[in-house]
Amino acid sequence: MLKYTIKRLAQSLFTVFLIATIIFVLMRLLPVENYFTEDEVMNLTQDQQEDILREAGLLDPIPTQLIRFYGQVLKFDFGTSRRIQKGALVVDVIGDKFAVSMRNGAMALGIALVVGVLMGVAQTLNKNGPLDHLGTAFTIFVNSVPAIVSFALIMVFGSKVLGLPTLYSSRKVGLSNVMPVFCLSLGSIAGYALWTRRYMVDELNKDYIKLAKIKGISNAQIMIKHVLKNAFVPLTQYLPAAFLSTIGGSMLCETFFSVPGMGPLLTTAVTKYDLNVVQTLSILYSTLGVLGAFLGDLLMILFDPRITLVEKEGAR
Repeated sequence: MLKYTIKRLAQSLFTVFLIATIIFVLMRLLPVENYFTEDEVMNLTQDQQEDILREAGLLDPIPTQLIRFYGQVLKFDFGTSRRIQKGALVVDVIGDKFAVSMRNGAMALGIALVVGVLMGVAQTLNKNGPLDHLGTAFTIFVNSVPAIVSFALIMVFGSKVLGLPTLYSSRKVGLSNVMPVFCLSLGSIAGYALWTRRYMVDELNKDYIKLAKIKGISNAQIMIKHVLKNAFVPLTQYLPAAFLSTIGGSMLCETFFSVPGMGPLLTTAVTKYDLNVVQTLSILYSTLGVLGAFLGDLLMILFDPRITLVEKEGAR
């Protein structure tokens, strides 16, 4: 276990390093003129622009810039924003948006997990019945209709019928988050329902379930202690990644409802050539991704002791 953990951590660190390096180099290959705003291009002379670039270290060779960048990262110095919030620390620029996306994402994941799993269980218990067909139709609708169309339908219903605000307001945070959270959870609800039903149906067809029925174990005990428990194991692998990815926000949903979260931040930083913000976000997203995959493996072990992370003798 310890050997596996050390190996995976080393792989994760290398992956984060590789992603951050590629993003860093690609940003440096863009024209340096993008570093300046339109006003600065009009008001600054060529010599003044070169002085600013030299002071920022952008005229140094890329390897030199990269070494300096990682030296700052090791000191947890991510620099300041130049274009999004000029002069503000990058951690402050990301911090507030990070909190908004994490709060909404965590609520959406919780709702999706509870509703999706219960829907999958209900479909399994009512296999090929009206409830099962209704759940299948919902899943097909969510997966086939473009997300922007689903968001629009939810916005119309929420605003016209329920009187919910269509745009985010700091004065009505609770009500403003209702529709964005529901939209974020919609796709996950369909996914969890689909896979829960699939895994539970597979479990019901296994021999040990037939044996349990012959022994006279009640259907309720079979469903809860055996079928649902074993069917839930594959889902646990993706829970940490799903939770951590919510921190990154949803670009489409947050833009649609004007939520001041992390979703649109990376796109905005790239288009505005805000180097420090782009570099910090690339490290953050890659870290969350590899950490989610790593924690998913560990979580599966807790739910199913039969799974091991070490090679057994004779195993392939």
